[in-house]
Amino acid sequence: MTLATIRLTFAIAGVYDLVIGLAFLFFGSEIFDRAEVPHPNHWGYVQFVALLLVIFGTMFFAVAYDPVANRNLMPYGMLLKLSYAGLVGYYWIATDCPLLFKPFAVIDAVMLVAFLLAYSTRPAPADAPTMTSP
Repeated sequence: MTLATIRLTFAIAGVYDLVIGLAFLFFGSEIFDRAEVPHPNHWGYVQFVALLLVIFGTMFFAVAYDPVANRNLMPYGMLLKLSYAGLVGYYWIATDCPLLFKPFAVIDAVMLVAFLLAYSTRPAPADAPTMTSP
C-alpha cells in the first residue's frame, strides 16, 4: 500500500466515522424509527457511542495527515473495527441483529482489512526518510 493510499484510506475512515457519529448523536431517534429498531431505555448509550465515533474519526484524520508519525494509532482503529464487526457478526449469526447495524459491520470489516494492510506495509517511523535542514 502506498503512503497516498494509506492517507486516503484513513481520510475516508475519518469522514465515515465522523458522519455516522454525528448522525447518531443528533438524529439517533429518527434513525432508529426509520429502521424500525426499538429505542434503548436511555439515549445516553447511543450518544456515548456516537461521541466515541466522532473521537475515532478525528483520530483517523490524524493518521491520514501523517501516517508515519501516527502509526501508533492504527492498532486502536483496528481494534474499533474488529470490536464492532465482531460483535454484530456474532449476533447476526447466533441470534438476530437489526438490519440497521449490518451494513456498518460489513464496512467495518472491510476497513479492518485495509487498516491491517496499511499497518503491515507502511514504514515505521524509524524506517521513514528523514528531512534534513538546509
